[in-house]
Amino acid sequence: MKSVSVTDLKAHLSKYLRMVRRGSEVQVLERGVPVARIVGLRGREDDGGRVDRLAKAGVLRRGVGDVSWLIDDAPLKVRATLSQALEDDRTDRL
Repeated sequence: MKSVSVTDLKAHLSKYLRMVRRGSEVQVLERGVPVARIVGLRGREDDGGRVDRLAKAGVLRRGVGDVSWLIDDAPLKVRATLSQALEDDRTDRL
């Protein structure tokens, strides 16, 4: 939970409302003393409910078929370590 002063909340209200919309809670402090807590009105929806709602509204179309073969057959190829990749990238700049 994020704690914020009243003055900071007033100055950055939209930022804190975005946080609440995403599921966080914001505690409001007045002179260091908690006076309020901002929480979202709804609980988090599961993705299935959101997809159903968007499909009903015509915003998206559900796919058909099975695409799990894309994930299962894709080999993970690691060519180098992260430090080696960064070093190679940096040497190109010299």
